[in-house]
Amino acid sequence: MVPVADRIVLSFAPSTADGDPWSGVDTEWIVDELRGDTYQQYLRRAHGGPVAVGEEWAEFVSCGCATPQDVVLRVEHVESGTALGDTTTLDVHPRDDDEAVSQ
Repeated sequence: MVPVADRIVLSFAPSTADGDPWSGVDTEWIVDELRGDTYQQYLRRAHGGPVAVGEEWAEFVSCGCATPQDVVLRVEHVESGTALGDTTTLDVHPRDDDEAVSQ
């Protein structure tokens, strides 16, 4: 049995075709959605099991009025285990590729 991680740090960046992933994106809304209990429960179920630093997940969040925003989640850090489970805390932050994500 794979040990369940206590905490996993995820970063996210919007997935856009115009070259600037942050243009016109309401980052605060996305953060609220990704940190919500329902979305975190979904992530635990959809990606439960072994995880590795650098792994990326293509997802989307609702931005209201049936407007989805594609995002790419990346595993930045895994603490005290190697698997995403029901008890794992998910710590989600906007990605800044020029700086390390706080761990």
